[in-house]
Amino acid sequence: MTTEPNRLSPEAAYADAPSIFQEMCLMAEATGPHPSDVSQDREFRLRKAALLDRVALQEKARHGAEATADAQEAADIAAEWLIEYDVAHRGLSRKGQDLVLAEDYRDYVRAEYAAWSATQAL
Repeated sequence: MTTEPNRLSPEAAYADAPSIFQEMCLMAEATGPHPSDVSQDREFRLRKAALLDRVALQEKARHGAEATADAQEAADIAAEWLIEYDVAHRGLSRKGQDLVLAEDYRDYVRAEYAAWSATQAL
């Protein structure tokens, strides 16, 4: 867990990420026949939040912010879902991390994803 909000660019945060399509397939495989089994898993929440962030960023770049409000909202909700987990299970303090706005939440997802993906390369 990071100790202060990192403002990583999406390119830096997702440098080692699989393609969006590959990640969608991996997420679908992870859910299996009982999606609720993985909903409590932090890695699943992190990967889902990162995937939706990447989709929202891609859509925003292609179509502009107003045309992609649904994708942005989905990414914001998934980021908050991860943060709620970390508050409950990892001692995260929203106030200590200055996690106030949806943008802050998505920055948190990027920093956490970059840290997680670095451990996956080992």
